[in-house]
Amino acid sequence: MKAMQIHQVGALDDNPEPLIFGDVPTPQPGRGEIRLKVNVCGVCHTELDECEGRTPPAQLPMTPGHQVIGVLDETGPDCHRFKPGERLGVAWIHSACGQCQWCKNGLENLCPDFVACGRDAHGGYAEFMTVPEAYAYRIPGEFSDAEAAPLLCAGAVGYRSLRLCQLENGQILGLTGFGASAHLVLQTAAYQYPECRVFVFARNPEEREYALQLGADWAGDTGDTPPARLDAIIDTTPAWLPVVAALERLQPGGRLVINAIRKESGDIAQLAGIDYGRHLWMEKQLRTVANVSRRDVEEFLQIAAAIPIKPKVEIYPFEHANMALLDMRSKTIRGAKVLQIAS
Repeated sequence: MKAMQIHQVGALDDNPEPLIFGDVPTPQPGRGEIRLKVNVCGVCHTELDECEGRTPPAQLPMTPGHQVIGVLDETGPDCHRFKPGERLGVAWIHSACGQCQWCKNGLENLCPDFVACGRDAHGGYAEFMTVPEAYAYRIPGEFSDAEAAPLLCAGAVGYRSLRLCQLENGQILGLTGFGASAHLVLQTAAYQYPECRVFVFARNPEEREYALQLGADWAGDTGDTPPARLDAIIDTTPAWLPVVAALERLQPGGRLVINAIRKESGDIAQLAGIDYGRHLWMEKQLRTVANVSRRDVEEFLQIAAAIPIKPKVEIYPFEHANMALLDMRSKTIRGAKVLQIAS
């Protein structure tokens, strides 16, 4: 089968084509696993982190991709949830141990043995992939393949962030950064909390305008002063300065939820001696968002269908995955980028 794989990690400035397109063995499903024929796979900023070594793959070569939409092609022994030909999705959570205290309480995202799709196990930048059947999801018919792909990561982790905000109807929600996740959070918040106001902080004027078009009550630059203090803010940026700005703009008792798998090192972090991975990640208070649970994916897919959310997507041919990554890094992102795997 054809796949796009990471063979070595390094800065994209030195290697603008980090993914190698070629033939690899077609995977065979083991006990409790299913195989999907991949139709599309969303492109996530995490893939940039994998290619450049900030979130390195568990092994090389590695097939990235964790916003996967396909059809069930083959089942391994002891699989009973789905029928051949069903349209299914796979998210960032590829598997977890199922036995630890976190897994038993529905917090597989905190499992010490959490396996990330496309980082720790081969993902969806390929014609076929395998996954434990417990970690695949039926896709509502309201969405095309390309529309459904970003719901599995940007949507689901954004939904988890919104849950962690503990927002009440009538309060004010802030969104720092307005990329693939935040534009879905805004629509979800408007549906779940119709009396809430949403303020968006984004450096790019086009992103601010897009936020207003989607229903934001106010949009400004990261350093601008909003009309009122906020009850909760979700930060989706890789930088530290928006975190400091967000803390300043919260009401007393306000909640900041950081939706990031990593934070760039910078003057603020170095001065404070903060290492994001060691000190703040894994949902310690102040709230951070770590990975995603099955509940998040399942619940969000149903909510997204009920709204219905219609993600804005830009489709790239499979073999242009490197271009999609470079565009994500260098260009304004309005909505989400998706690879068309199946012809």
